[in-house]
Amino acid sequence: MTSTILPRSEVAGLSAIDVGEGHPVVLLHGVGLNADAWGPQVDTLLGDYRVIAPDMPGHGGSQCPDGTPTLETYVEAALAVVETLPEAAMLVGHSMGAMIALDVAVRAPSDVCAVAALNAVFERTPKADAAVRARAASFDETRAPDPSSTLHRWFGDAASPERSACETWLRNVDPRGYKLAYTAFAESRGPSRTALRSLACPALFATGALEPNSTPDMSRAMAVLAPRGRALIVEGAAHMMPMTHADEVNAAMLDLAREVWS
Repeated sequence: MTSTILPRSEVAGLSAIDVGEGHPVVLLHGVGLNADAWGPQVDTLLGDYRVIAPDMPGHGGSQCPDGTPTLETYVEAALAVVETLPEAAMLVGHSMGAMIALDVAVRAPSDVCAVAALNAVFERTPKADAAVRARAASFDETRAPDPSSTLHRWFGDAASPERSACETWLRNVDPRGYKLAYTAFAESRGPSRTALRSLACPALFATGALEPNSTPDMSRAMAVLAPRGRALIVEGAAHMMPMTHADEVNAAMLDLAREVWS
């Protein structure tokens, strides 16, 4: 399992950061990372909210799922976390975690009071769809893939603490867990239009202006479809926006929390 930094508890069978008191905020990370990626958000929320950030199946301290999982497998794992809570939660997801968060919000509206989808995919083009599927097929279950190309997409070539942390996580991720999750991510094109139209709670769709895959147009389109949706495009940000542009992300996240818990 990937080494982790912040202390973990067990929540619904998953290794998870579970800290603080108050209204619950659940943070769902993306493929290849773990709950430590939410460090800036945990620091901001702690003191006013209870923060639950699970290591998704096959990541961090959480066991790989059995068989060949689909996105539904990860959605069910996140739903089980939400169902342990004493009141409806705000869900915040990044990348694949955003897809999971939106699905949970649609399926369990009484358990979710707000959702923030960060760097979420919606209706990939056929070219993008073929590329992500080919990348998933190139992985094996015995060794972690070289993260160089991923890090270049996320950060360019400049060194930074955020890049270094992501490199450590990607190099130490469980290879099987990575392949299974990436394959499930590649085989989903994001929420359906019907699902987004049925989303009852306040919904934030945020991405970076420099994001080539979870593009600004995707976030804007989802925000238009969701009845209570709004879009945020963060200038100068790319895929790892929650880490590299934490101030902007945290401010939007806190605004959403205050909207439902004022």
